[in-house]
Amino acid sequence: MNIVLKSATILSPDDTSLHRKKRDILISKGTIEKIAAKIDVPKNVRAIDYDNLHVSTGWFDSGVGFGEPGYEERETIANGLNVAAASGFTDVLLNPNTNPTPDTSSDIIFLKERAKGFATNLHPIGNLTVGGKGQDLAELFDMQKAGAVAFYDFKHALSNPNLLKIALLYVQNFEGLVCSFPQNEQIKSHGNVNEGPVSTKLGMKGFPSLSEELQINSDLFVLEYTGGKLHIPTISSAKSVKLIVDAKKKGLDVTCSVALHNLFFTDDVLADFDPNFKVIPPLRSKNDQKALLKGLKDGTIDFVTTDHTPMDIEHKRVEFDNAAYGTLGLESAFGILNQLFSTDEAISLLTKGRERFGISVPKLKEGEKASITLFNPDVEKTLSEEDLRSTSKNSMFLGAPLKGSVYGVINNGILQE
Repeated sequence: MNIVLKSATILSPDDTSLHRKKRDILISKGTIEKIAAKIDVPKNVRAIDYDNLHVSTGWFDSGVGFGEPGYEERETIANGLNVAAASGFTDVLLNPNTNPTPDTSSDIIFLKERAKGFATNLHPIGNLTVGGKGQDLAELFDMQKAGAVAFYDFKHALSNPNLLKIALLYVQNFEGLVCSFPQNEQIKSHGNVNEGPVSTKLGMKGFPSLSEELQINSDLFVLEYTGGKLHIPTISSAKSVKLIVDAKKKGLDVTCSVALHNLFFTDDVLADFDPNFKVIPPLRSKNDQKALLKGLKDGTIDFVTTDHTPMDIEHKRVEFDNAAYGTLGLESAFGILNQLFSTDEAISLLTKGRERFGISVPKLKEGEKASITLFNPDVEKTLSEEDLRSTSKNSMFLGAPLKGSVYGVINNGILQE
């Protein structure tokens, strides 16, 4: 692949020599060969001259779900990676929400093999416990050697704090990262949405943010005792943000993420009982939303994740109480973040996080392998079903206004448009 990106505005906040500069970029055999104000296009080299072309280092998502193996009707790995590339992501972490779930080294190897040859890199997360059942630790060391970047029972917290203690102690032998979903199952019980005025008004079964905060508090006490590295995915409440602030002040090695939809929507949208808005953790109050946005801006919350979870029509187009949890997020990520934050801030959020999971960080410099996202930050549109490349169409962002569009990515020597 030999191409020249023409008149590309480079967004690279960490490199003032290039940030906001308009440059031509020559890429030869997957490597950035030259960055200059003007590059004459050599023979047999394709010129890329998109409207209002902007580029940054490739984007990263710390938690997506596809389906394969077991739920290919929701999404295959191949199509999921193509969706990620078209959405601007060059690296994604794959949540262990398949059937069977990945709890052995051979499972991780299978996922890595299925993901070869694509523009987007797939980094599997292995189950923390066997089958994700929360009873016995899985083959953590062997899975990490096979390529797992973290260990997580998807959307299920460990009800046994002693098991978390053992896991955090054990993984310190090989610098492993434990993830713990912030939800106390007993407090959640049969709730489907945030417990509050909206759930009461609509007569819906609610579960309070207390379920999240109790679990986080317990997990942080264990972390303080054991040491080690803990990641808490998709926090959703104001008090959760405060708990993370206090933990970081103590010097605990903890990070957390927030789902894209919890930044953009509140539980006020539930009035129509649309199952696309059924997610876990649930959409919460305006006060929670404000705290999450503030936590991102001040660095308390480390990453934004799309929490992209394709779900087939049989599990979504049913009564709200019976619908499965989950929404798409990859296709709308940039258009939403570019509204909530400045473009520079949005790009910073989309490019951070790899170090936490031991993934090499790409650089937009001469001599480096090209890992680049191509986009236009100024286009305004409304998300329609035709914009969704995912096999499943369960996006709560349908009809939402987006600011910005993605042209594609260059990664692994592949231009994916």
